Amino acid sequence: MPAPAIGPTGRSALRRKRERGDHDRTVVNAILDEGLVCHVGFSAGGSTYVTPMAYARIGDDLYLHGAPANRTLRALAEGAEACVTVTLLDGIVLARSAFHHSMNFRSVMLFGRAEQVADPDEQRRAAAALADHLAPGRSRDARGPNDRELRSVLIVRFPIAEGSAKVRTGPPLDDEDDLGLPVWAGEVPLRLESTDPVPDPALGPGVPVPAYVTGHRTRSPDPGPG
Repeated sequence: MPAPAIGPTGRSALRRKRERGDHDRTVVNAILDEGLVCHVGFSAGGSTYVTPMAYARIGDDLYLHGAPANRTLRALAEGAEACVTVTLLDGIVLARSAFHHSMNFRSVMLFGRAEQVADPDEQRRAAAALADHLAPGRSRDARGPNDRELRSVLIVRFPIAEGSAKVRTGPPLDDEDDLGLPVWAGEVPLRLESTDPVPDPALGPGVPVPAYVTGHRTRSPDPGPG
């Protein structure tokens, strides 16, 4: 059975390049799961802020965490309206004309209000998900947060309920009159790739490097349709 779509609303419906938009939850979740950093936008005290943050997805919710003094988390915990975005840059698109240069990307934009997570069991699940989002399987090895640490952190739950995905793939879209110009055009693929791990200098002897570190996944574009 297909995953339910995230219904478009007045602010989440795509108005330009609608053919690149998608409200399918499977598409949205795949982008969220591949990304590492989200940007959280909100307004408070007459100013607007956009904060980059780590996150993790559990089901139909995103979890964000940080210090209780964190302005963004405090605002979200107090019920501020927020916009959360995640963008994966897949390539640079070079056209024959400067006007049609572009980028291939996959992005998600979500709207809503977060709730503070107070239940210790849910806090621990969120902490495990955040560790595993960075390196799948990490929560099995790393010590989980103790009661003191949980009291010193603020975790909020943001619903994946209103928003959309937007994706661009394929070659440049030059005007027909420009196709004969003797100018190279095409795509420069990009990807985020991990390199050789660097051990902590304080690491004791005989501690093996976990497989999820040596084989840390490369975050690269899904070929998708052209």
